[in-house]
Amino acid sequence: MRRAFEFQFFSSRHVPTLKVLSASINDFRYDRHAHTEYAFGVTLAGRQDFFSAGTYHRNPPGSVIFFNPEQPHDGESGGDHRLDYVMTYVSPETLAPLFAAAAGHQHAGRLSSPQTLITDPVLRDAIVALTRLVRENVGSRIDQEHLLQQIATRMVQRAGRYQRMAPASTRPDVLLTRACDYVRAHLEEELSLERISAAANLSRYHFLRLFRRQFGMTPHQYVISCRIDAARGALEQGATPGEVALRYGFADHSHFNRRFKRIHGVTPFQYQQSLAH
Repeated sequence: MRRAFEFQFFSSRHVPTLKVLSASINDFRYDRHAHTEYAFGVTLAGRQDFFSAGTYHRNPPGSVIFFNPEQPHDGESGGDHRLDYVMTYVSPETLAPLFAAAAGHQHAGRLSSPQTLITDPVLRDAIVALTRLVRENVGSRIDQEHLLQQIATRMVQRAGRYQRMAPASTRPDVLLTRACDYVRAHLEEELSLERISAAANLSRYHFLRLFRRQFGMTPHQYVISCRIDAARGALEQGATPGEVALRYGFADHSHFNRRFKRIHGVTPFQYQQSLAH
């Protein structure tokens, strides 16, 4: 009998920050979370339903999913059929020179796209080809870099926009950014609503209201997401799951396992093992 969900992670041996997920799910729902990387995905079969950017989306086969860094989202299989999809995760630092080259400006390395669902056969085929190279460990570094350049170029050509400098921000945006920066700087310490809202110079009431409206998730969900994201990086560097659980404030190894699996579909040990092969 086929399992209700299957997740496989792969790490590129040529591009250090490039990782790939191959997933097949029937009965699994991701907790709402965000990644520090850019994420590009393609639905291969079934339908992927998810919430992001203030909207619920239904992603049919052949469509591309795109998440900017720090863009909260969840996800699950929609309809009656099994969902099969692939995702690629790439750090902003890796993509910055590719975006700049595509835009024709050396300072145009930061791209932000308002589009979450994209219908684009060229982009789709490049993502699928890149995931195949990483999953099967075939081709050379320049092959993977070429496909990444194709993806970056296509995103710049589409509705994406690059930022030569930090855009003007409203006061709530600035204050919430301070709160997020505070969280990421203190992940190994005790965090509370009082401390986080104080970092944003907001009352707890106004902080909770603004944060939920801006990010579509609670501060608690954001803290868990950030800790799991940091834990993932530590696992990739060779730290043991037990060490990571203790470092990032999880009650015990079992609690860490549950939280990690609800965002990545596998346990910390399984994630670490998958990248080691």
